[in-house]
Amino acid sequence: MLSKKQARVFFLGGTAVTFLIFIGLTIFSFGKSQDQSNNEDITDAVVRGKNLWEANNCMGCHTILGEGAYYAPELTKVVERRGEGYIKAVLTTPVDWAPNGRKMVAYGFSQEEAADLIAFFNWIGNIDLNGFDTVVSPLAEDNN
Repeated sequence: MLSKKQARVFFLGGTAVTFLIFIGLTIFSFGKSQDQSNNEDITDAVVRGKNLWEANNCMGCHTILGEGAYYAPELTKVVERRGEGYIKAVLTTPVDWAPNGRKMVAYGFSQEEAADLIAFFNWIGNIDLNGFDTVVSPLAEDNN
């Protein structure tokens, strides 16, 4: 059984050691060698594509990096799965597109806007996910 003094020393010592480990791991995680965001590849086209993504509320139906709605396909690795030509055709079509009964609004993006969105998808697809697959919606599995 520990005395009050020993218990206090044990508690304060354990707290100090845990705090130092936490600070050390925090500093380590912010180190350049741990950066997996590929932020050096951000171009003006990527930024414009991200702005289009947000302005058109694409996350209302799709997910990126597992975040968003699960109505339509996950788009983190969409360029890898579908190819740029397919994506550009879907984005620029003037007709509503309804694969398997799920309707995608015809945004009718210009060629430049479609290229910007594809640049954004390429950038997202090149983020190091530490070997984790992106989450795919059970509702949208048949579109992947």
